[in-house]
Amino acid sequence: MTVRRPLGAAVLVVVALVLSACAGLPLGGPVHVGKAIDEVEGPPDFAFVPDGPVKDATPQQIVEGFVAAGSGPRGNWEVAQEFLTTQFRQQWQPQANVTVYRPGESSISSPAENEIVFTVDPVANVDATGSYEPAEQGRIPFAFSLAQEDGQWRISQAPDGIVLDANRFASVFQSYDLAYFDRGWDTVIPDVRWFPSTNPATRITAALVSGTPSPWLAESVRTAFTGEVGLAQPSVPVEAGVARISFDPAIRDLGRETIARMKTQLGASLAGAGILDVQLLVGDEPLDVTAVPTRSTAVDARPLVLQDGRFGFLSGNDLDEVDGFGEALQSLDARAVETDAARRTAAVRTGSGAILRVPANGEYTELDTRPGMTKPSIDTEGYIWTVPRDQPEEVVAYGPDGTAQTIPSGWVGASEVSAMRVSRDGARIAALVRSGGGSAVWVAGIVRDENGAPVSLGQPLLVANLAGRGVDLAWVDGATIALVFVDGDQRVVREQTIGGQGTEVRAPDDVVAIAAGNQSGSARLLTSDGSLYVQRGSWQVIASDVSALAVQQGLPG
Repeated sequence: MTVRRPLGAAVLVVVALVLSACAGLPLGGPVHVGKAIDEVEGPPDFAFVPDGPVKDATPQQIVEGFVAAGSGPRGNWEVAQEFLTTQFRQQWQPQANVTVYRPGESSISSPAENEIVFTVDPVANVDATGSYEPAEQGRIPFAFSLAQEDGQWRISQAPDGIVLDANRFASVFQSYDLAYFDRGWDTVIPDVRWFPSTNPATRITAALVSGTPSPWLAESVRTAFTGEVGLAQPSVPVEAGVARISFDPAIRDLGRETIARMKTQLGASLAGAGILDVQLLVGDEPLDVTAVPTRSTAVDARPLVLQDGRFGFLSGNDLDEVDGFGEALQSLDARAVETDAARRTAAVRTGSGAILRVPANGEYTELDTRPGMTKPSIDTEGYIWTVPRDQPEEVVAYGPDGTAQTIPSGWVGASEVSAMRVSRDGARIAALVRSGGGSAVWVAGIVRDENGAPVSLGQPLLVANLAGRGVDLAWVDGATIALVFVDGDQRVVREQTIGGQGTEVRAPDDVVAIAAGNQSGSARLLTSDGSLYVQRGSWQVIASDVSALAVQQGLPG
């Protein structure tokens, strides 16, 4: 999992390691660690300070130096601009996008003396809003034209944006969670964006106040920033961990609840940049407003299991039972279980494949008996979601009264769905799919009507391509999922940021289910023989004879 906000001495260690890792990259010019960038940002930031062009450099050296200078965002990539002609500097837009490529997977050629082509194997693309998306397969050429200016070669034409290998990208850019609300204004929903790690408070605030949610999420969230009020000044000074954000006087015309929601969104968004609190101002006068309370999406850190006819939380060798479920789940031969936050209702798939709603009193309702249905997932409104594995467009959500709500189009474009889970906030849904001959992780926003009933899914976002068939997935937190897939003869666990990067570790053989706690490394795995694994350095068995590993949707309020 990406560690997002290293501070202090940890930054120095990370930068030193990255610089070591970059030593063999085929890009010209050494890279140095610079001093603090923005004195008003509070905690010191560190940045690469690449070299500018050397005298009498060849066209190839100029292009190599220009690409290397993409690691220096200071002054709107002022060092990179030194490699450009005076005229082209006025046109080039470095913040248009970032192409991230595999380290060492680049080549350079020269079709003519004044033309250079730099070709890379892309990993991902980051657009002007900071949204990250995996790149399509295939190498990408970047063409550069050069001209002599005062006897020195300079770039006269180049694509907008910058090109960074994955190692440097992870050091120059950081992921930050822009905070939006669910449709009921109860829960904060993260929208992951990637910005240069210099001036993060200013960049995050501008994106939240003046920007919009990512298109795939837009219909599923709300924001208190709707364009009526703007920032009085673009920079956001930070003093003693408090961000001071100045707004136009028009903010006084907004309702107190709207301003409180603004403070909530800003506080949650800036927390990832090390900001402890936010202060909203008009001129030098602070606005007397308190952030609104929000609902937590945390779950009990203990594994929730069905074991020997008992249903409850494992704590060492003890099982703390959840009242009402054990006998019913055992008699129904429950193999997949997901409980709502209140622990009053469980979505269940039995050994025969039937999908059931099981309340704590055990008086279950049969919802779907079609063969090949995915494990069910219950949302914040009590709807139980499932889909036939081989009919991805037939997604259905069963309401608390048992009525089937068909979701138009479902996972259009997929040929198979092996697993599907609603997020704990009820605003998004993730799936492991087959599409175009490959396996992938998709996520979509859930669009609801005024009563909270789901009516459609937003345009799916490709989160990650997988090396093999998906097995199961679970949400770790608002921005991360954990999943299991099959790669050849082995199973792999991947932790994946929604709109970011992922990490993989080998899993035990025959894993059939995954659940997660509240943080990275909290995945629990169930194998076909009933062994329950957790990761403590290596995967270790903590229980046996487990017939179902349950997923939790929150904590009782």
